[in-house]
Amino acid sequence: MVFFSFFSFLQTELTKYSYIALQKNTTVNNLSLKYKIWLETNDNKGILGEGKFELLKTISETGSLKAAMKKHKLSYRKTWDNLNRIEDILGFKIIERQRGGKTGGKTVLTPKGQAIVTAFENFYQKYDSFIQQALDDTLSEIKNSL
Repeated sequence: MVFFSFFSFLQTELTKYSYIALQKNTTVNNLSLKYKIWLETNDNKGILGEGKFELLKTISETGSLKAAMKKHKLSYRKTWDNLNRIEDILGFKIIERQRGGKTGGKTVLTPKGQAIVTAFENFYQKYDSFIQQALDDTLSEIKNSL
């Protein structure tokens, strides 16, 4: 029941915001509805969204923070600051860093970091097509009502 209540709420909110976008002279044929998920604190401070999820996923796949930053075109300092901030807010480590040496450095996800990546992946696998259909239906309703 909570699941369908959430999507009812989502559809109402998306319809409202899409209508606002239309009032700003957006052409109806150029509209699309998208969604994003993220972790945030109870006081609405964002912790981790799709971009950082993709970064963590790439770290998991490559074992390299440097390779992940390169793939996602991220700066070194900002990435480290973001990862440290996430860990500070969550209160646990999400990555393990091993400095370079003869064999080079290595960065891997901790079990808790991997659990977060797995949870995001599971969400997308389970709900992405359902949500996309709901967004398409909502967009059609908006276009048909104009």
